[in-house]
Amino acid sequence: MARCDICGKGTVYGRNIRHRHAGRWERRAPKTNRVFRANVQKKTIVLNGERVQANVCTRCLRTLLKVTT
Repeated sequence: MARCDICGKGTVYGRNIRHRHAGRWERRAPKTNRVFRANVQKKTIVLNGERVQANVCTRCLRTLLKVTT
């Protein structure tokens, strides 16, 4: 469940920066890699008049609720 079936949102990679040693070039802030995972849920939704089980991110779920009501 890594990617949303509606918008395509998925895993993004970034960095954590510790600001303990910020300042001069010799004491640069240490950086470590990290992962931003999309909040993807497996839900049954109605697409084109039929019920389909799909991986949907929470942002799309929220938008679907607004559109259908």
